[in-house]
Amino acid sequence: FLQPLQSNTNHTSSQQWMRDTETERPSLKVPRTSRANDDEGAHSDSTEGHDEDDEIYEGEYQGIPRNDSVGKADGQPGGTAHSQFRDLTQYEAERRKDQEELAQQYETILQECGHGRFQWSLYFVLGLALMADGVEIFVVGFVLPSAEKDMCLSEPNKGMLGLIVYLGMMVGAFVWGGLADRIGRRQTLLISLSINSVFAFFSSFVQGYSSFLFCRLLSGVGIGGSIPIVFSYYSEFLAQEKRGEHLSWLCMFWMIGGIYASAMAWAIIPHYGWSFQMGSAYQFHSWRVFVLVCAFPSVAAIAALNTMPESPRFFLENGKHDEAWMILKQVHDTNMRAKGYPERVFSVSTSDSHKSSEKREHCLVCVNILSLNLSQVWGNFLTVFNPEYRRVTYMLMAVWFSMSFSYYGLTVWFPDMIKYLQKQEYSSRTKVFIKEKVEHVTFNFTLENQIHRQGEYFNNKFLNLKMKSMVFEDSLFEECYFEDITSTNTFFKNCTFIATLFYNTDLYKYRLVNSRLINSTFLHNKEGCLLDFSDENNAYMIYFVSFLGTLAVLPGNIVSALLMDKIGRLRMLAGSSVISCVSCFFLSFGNSESAMIALLCLFGGISIASWNSLDVLTVELYPSDKRTTAFGFLNALCKLAAVLGISIFQSFVGITKAVPILFASGALAAGSFLALKLPETRGQVLQ
Repeated sequence: FLQPLQSNTNHTSSQQWMRDTETERPSLKVPRTSRANDDEGAHSDSTEGHDEDDEIYEGEYQGIPRNDSVGKADGQPGGTAHSQFRDLTQYEAERRKDQEELAQQYETILQECGHGRFQWSLYFVLGLALMADGVEIFVVGFVLPSAEKDMCLSEPNKGMLGLIVYLGMMVGAFVWGGLADRIGRRQTLLISLSINSVFAFFSSFVQGYSSFLFCRLLSGVGIGGSIPIVFSYYSEFLAQEKRGEHLSWLCMFWMIGGIYASAMAWAIIPHYGWSFQMGSAYQFHSWRVFVLVCAFPSVAAIAALNTMPESPRFFLENGKHDEAWMILKQVHDTNMRAKGYPERVFSVSTSDSHKSSEKREHCLVCVNILSLNLSQVWGNFLTVFNPEYRRVTYMLMAVWFSMSFSYYGLTVWFPDMIKYLQKQEYSSRTKVFIKEKVEHVTFNFTLENQIHRQGEYFNNKFLNLKMKSMVFEDSLFEECYFEDITSTNTFFKNCTFIATLFYNTDLYKYRLVNSRLINSTFLHNKEGCLLDFSDENNAYMIYFVSFLGTLAVLPGNIVSALLMDKIGRLRMLAGSSVISCVSCFFLSFGNSESAMIALLCLFGGISIASWNSLDVLTVELYPSDKRTTAFGFLNALCKLAAVLGISIFQSFVGITKAVPILFASGALAAGSFLALKLPETRGQVLQ
């Protein structure tokens, strides 16, 4: 029951300010003895600036009665443990009642402010931050096919690069969510977006794999704060009857981020002419231009966010009542002017007694910011597991984990399965040549998708050509000449080269597997990893599939926004999860590329309603001082589940579809069952 002195002081001042708006309701008074004879030095810092009638004993903020009053009540100098426990219980009951009254009064003020131009302006500003989060998810996946060749990545390195953004977002969600409850939503969001922008910019220029991995990690840490802060921030400007619908509309910007990333990748990456290099040490290819362009939403969000105020609810929780009043007045006046009623006056006023203590509170806030450390954030995080919130927290953890595990696992498994089906179809058209003998022939055309076994090639010339998916096994090359060769997925296995010259080719080292070189020479080799743009059609298909999958969530977004406040959060969450679970069984019929694309769109369009409902529920189930901390923790858990889901589902590509389908449907079924155990928040004021 004991709370820090500052937090209780802030809480009391918040309640007192809200109560001043009701002229007939008296402020909360605690019996106190006269202190008229005390000198000035005996005054507590916590009561400096208050009138004599408002000065109270510091312990009373913590629910601890004065010794003299307890003694009078019990007839003993120090009172009894029983009376102290009774006073603490009574204080806790009064505190909860005051919190409910404060929440209801804040809701009344928001309704007076109305919903209009201010909320819509904030909607687009925060939408840019949410769009930046959506872009971040897609960036690495789109650049990986090009970056793996540009930076000579091995299979383990490619896997780590694909998962690093989720690990960064997991850390960022937890850290920024906790800080937002301590230093403010707007300030924390500005810091996190700035980190994302800076390291996204650097990642487009760094050359080495380690440097690129580090920059993408910190870029993910920065953007990790976007989702928990954005939803909490926006919800505190929305009245109860508008909250569910408009938070769902806000989710559309995540979809817009995915569409933006897909369109930019489609327009930029295959254009390999958009590149330059400075010697052999520095190369800037088109995929780096794409990485740079993907930082624009985050930069735009920072610029726009500087025009927006802090959440007034956060100011009230921290005793900054004058700042909260000014912001609420700004919201009211902005909306009334836009509606053609500029003469309407904001009726809520602040009390003079609080104005006199402005200097003291400003000093306390400065000390609070200077003394901020991770232990304070950790302490606030532990409060979400207090008995009052423990059951809700555990339920939400299970729902977030199950949904994230299935959603991210399937959304990554879908494209991998499409690529696998494409590869299977391509392999079915492979031409095989056995024991062929070729002499005195000049090859100056593209060689593609062929296997040559036990062939003999004498005095042949291979000039200015591309070799794509070519395999030579147990073959003999004698007095042959290779010049200006560019190869992709081409290998010479167990081959013998006699008196053969390689000039300006990339047929070196790892291209020659267990092969013998006799009197053969390599001149001006194309060393290192080279970008391959020969498969542009496949690249376009990947971007197009991602574009369709992202666009498919639009109907689900619209339906969830229109029905969120009509049928309730729980019905929307459980119903969407059940339908998503059923849709998983149709995956067994996806035996073609077009079928997999259609199923991807179906699953994405249905599951988005579950995500929107879960976001709204998470915002509404926690009070203001714990909202972003809890949301950040649950979002971090979401990213951990995403890493596990992606790793597990990818391991079954090309092996079986039954296991991923079973995992996804089982997780969704469990999530929908547990979702029904959560409390419904429709029609309730924001805590």
